Amino acid sequence: MTERIYIGVAWPYANSHLHMGHIAGAYLPPDIFARYHRVKGNRVLMVTGSDMHGTPITLSAEKEGCSPAEVAEKYHRSFLKSWEGLGISFDLFTHTETQNHTEVAQDVFLKLYNQGHIYKENVLQPWCPACCRFLPDRYIEGDCPHCTYDGARGDQCDKCGQPLNPADLENPRCGLCGKTPEFEESEHFFLRLSAFQDRLIEWVKTKEKLWRSNVYNFTLSYLKNGLKDRAITRDIDWGIPVPVEGYPGKRIYVWFEAVIGYLSASKEWAKNKGEPDEWKKFWQDDSVKSYYFIGKDNIPFHTIIWPAMLLGYGGLNLPYDVPANEYLTIEGRKLSSSRNWAVWLPDYLSRYDPDPLRYLLSINMPETSDTDFSWREFVRRNNDELVATYGNLAQRALTFACRHFDGAVPHPGEFEEVDEAMLSKTRAAFDNVDRLLYRCHFREAIRTAMTLAGQANRYLEEKSPWKVIKEDRGRAATSLYVALSVIDSLKTMLYPFLPFSSQELHHYLGYSGKIEDYGWKVDTLKPGQKMQSPRPLFVKLDDSVVEQETSRLGN
Repeated sequence: MTERIYIGVAWPYANSHLHMGHIAGAYLPPDIFARYHRVKGNRVLMVTGSDMHGTPITLSAEKEGCSPAEVAEKYHRSFLKSWEGLGISFDLFTHTETQNHTEVAQDVFLKLYNQGHIYKENVLQPWCPACCRFLPDRYIEGDCPHCTYDGARGDQCDKCGQPLNPADLENPRCGLCGKTPEFEESEHFFLRLSAFQDRLIEWVKTKEKLWRSNVYNFTLSYLKNGLKDRAITRDIDWGIPVPVEGYPGKRIYVWFEAVIGYLSASKEWAKNKGEPDEWKKFWQDDSVKSYYFIGKDNIPFHTIIWPAMLLGYGGLNLPYDVPANEYLTIEGRKLSSSRNWAVWLPDYLSRYDPDPLRYLLSINMPETSDTDFSWREFVRRNNDELVATYGNLAQRALTFACRHFDGAVPHPGEFEEVDEAMLSKTRAAFDNVDRLLYRCHFREAIRTAMTLAGQANRYLEEKSPWKVIKEDRGRAATSLYVALSVIDSLKTMLYPFLPFSSQELHHYLGYSGKIEDYGWKVDTLKPGQKMQSPRPLFVKLDDSVVEQETSRLGN
């Protein structure tokens, strides 16, 4: 039966280019999931956009000597180019500066306000006497009151993940000049988060067997510690205006506004289709499963705060699953944009093909613990696994069939036990990958597929049709048909991970159109089907790449 799958993806701040940490943490996993479901024939809506508001944008604007709008638009264009280059297949990638997003965000704010879920209260705001300005949360740093980390910001501690308010920090300092700020009273709007605690605990407990253990345990622990109401406005001039008269100098706080983007982007997508109510099929139907793909630093915003907002608003689906990933380190060190200890996606795409990167980040995905990216591992896996195992399997089998069987899939004879065993392993792997992808276990899924590729290589080597054909053309045809059938199934299994090379292989095997048109099926290859002479799917990399690329880090 066809399912509707909603996929919300973390909104990247439009203040810098994308790097490997972003891709491994939040952007490759949902694309794998969306491609899988599209092949399955399910109705998918995957949306997100550039977060153009908030302190990160204004900080970058000050550093680059231009307006926040100019910075945001610059990096929004960079994101769009990167998505195309890496093959990230959003149904809509928008941004938070649209009139549509403003209207939806203000609607949510007003409904929660009118229902008593938002209230006004004076709060201490940090004022830097040296800079002569109120400090937005990310402009203030200090010691985390929960874990004592000395680099916590006024909105969140990146080490323990706890959301914070500026007044919570110990030993606070201005992030711009380092001076100790003063705290002055300012009236702001608060989300009555504490009122949703019991309902959220009850809801989260229903997710114990579904959510990843790190997501479930963090969320439940956070809830049991007690929820505090949170300010949802700030004294800044960049962002969405508060839709209440008398507050011209305040804007809706970016953490509150950005999650509303999941809803506003869905509505924008529907309007673009010319079917303005189509979004309701993904948000108001209880049978729809809503997935939110994020990095671990965003867990509380998607398992606590956004669900509380949805409960308060009413009539909209709560998240079904929040498969958050852990962090990716680079060459054994924590990624640091400021120190350029990062591998930037536009830089990577200027020199290498997308599928090898998608492969490494998939098979080494930080699903339940941090993992590391190294150029040595990138070259090794590209050469030993993509080129020598999977690519070599496809190249040998297709080339031999095109040369000795008139460019067509050979007609098999009677299967021997070893042939049946190979086909049986293929069907088992196909079903296993299906099950794993459905449950968002991407790393195990791609490892299962690549294990099958290794088994098929050994099968083909054992059968050696290039030797047997001289004595028994029928036996050579049978073993070659079996190998091509495995390759055909691998093409479909690996399509969510390796869309570019899988689509190439799809055409080499004699199919027309897109892989998605043929569905998630095994045993589709037909004897006599005309094929095309193949070219290598992957390029072998020289070992010198390791030194060349490693030397770029930190410079």
